[in-house]
Amino acid sequence: MADLKAKLELPGNDSIELPVKQGSAGFDVIDISKLGSKGYFTFDPGFLATASCESAITYIDGDQGILLHRGYPIEQLAVDSDYLDLCYLLLYGELPTKEQYAEFVHTVKTHTMVHEQIAFFFRGFRRDAHPMAMLCGVTGALSAFYQDSLDVNDPRHREIAAYRLVSKMPTIAAMCYKYSSGQPFVYPRNDLSYAGNFLSMMFAVPCEEYKVNPIVERAMDRIFILHADHEQNASTSTVRLAGSSGANPFACIAAGIASLWGPAHGGANEACLQMLEEIGSVDRIPEFIARAKDKNDPFRLMGFGHRVYKNFDPRAKVMRETCHEVLKELKVQDPLLDVAMELERIALEDEYFISKKLYPNVDFYSGIIMKAIGIPTSMFTVLFALSRTVGWIAHWKEMLDQPGHKISRPRQLYTGETARDFVDLDKR
Repeated sequence: MADLKAKLELPGNDSIELPVKQGSAGFDVIDISKLGSKGYFTFDPGFLATASCESAITYIDGDQGILLHRGYPIEQLAVDSDYLDLCYLLLYGELPTKEQYAEFVHTVKTHTMVHEQIAFFFRGFRRDAHPMAMLCGVTGALSAFYQDSLDVNDPRHREIAAYRLVSKMPTIAAMCYKYSSGQPFVYPRNDLSYAGNFLSMMFAVPCEEYKVNPIVERAMDRIFILHADHEQNASTSTVRLAGSSGANPFACIAAGIASLWGPAHGGANEACLQMLEEIGSVDRIPEFIARAKDKNDPFRLMGFGHRVYKNFDPRAKVMRETCHEVLKELKVQDPLLDVAMELERIALEDEYFISKKLYPNVDFYSGIIMKAIGIPTSMFTVLFALSRTVGWIAHWKEMLDQPGHKISRPRQLYTGETARDFVDLDKR
């Protein structure tokens, strides 16, 4: 195929030809890297029309409702795979063989414990500290405990750090919950699955045996799968930005956690539950539906529609089925869950929601599942971070594996004062 060029006319009757790059799927992109030689930069607030990197990990087509990890549809992965199978795929680019899978699972399980001094580290936090604050702090502090995997220029160090983060994040996340609730930390159990082990560390207590419910275990595994990666979102871009400077992997993932904590990013399922609490009961739903349809009312129904997916969220269908399985299994009596199910019914039948494609999204269903399981709202974003850790690591590793990668340095459109003389304090 002939090399494509885009011609840009510049002020002063000047012009420049810019290469057009084509990916294996999605939009073509214009390579503007040479534009600076002409004294110009592009202005793109939020980088909404800028490809910040070249990646082979995840592809999204929001108009068609497509989400692929290394080419595999998320619907197939969520039903036929498990989280560690997906982790291997994201990290290495191909699905593992049986032997590779067994070795990978074994390696992850042998790294699930954290350094015992980290338990003392938690004691420095207030008991009412937000779990995300603790997760961010402890994750960043891992670089002080695992100094034998901090050389980002060493591929083996990068691999060890990847295993440690995937393995230890459930342990640290569960410790955040246990510390908040005043219960003792529960050590990991390597006889359980990744999701089962996390549930055990969350809900087991020393005074009695804990048995993992297989329906809940599968639901937890699917939540992990469906949140594992989502292309160049804010937190993933943050991890890449931090990693471009050569920062150690634990610091980079802590930066991603901090970005995810923002309510516009990782707090969607938490916001959904807060909305359900605001509605309160089924008989008040018509009032809030009317408010949602009123253009002059600031109220918004959280958990419906998606910024990226203009048609439907491909993750939501699997999560919906899982949600109903969990509610049926646990028989939870909770008025907020009744509100959620009635909202779902209306959204799938009401012409207003159908015409605007405001279908329940993955955050709506995952929030309901976690509520039913007994996970507090303050832990929702922590679970999101746990799930997304492997995606962050995959992007971090991919960036460092690419030859000639550079430290990120976005430009700006300066609108401040131009040069002016300093005025002595006694003359102001």
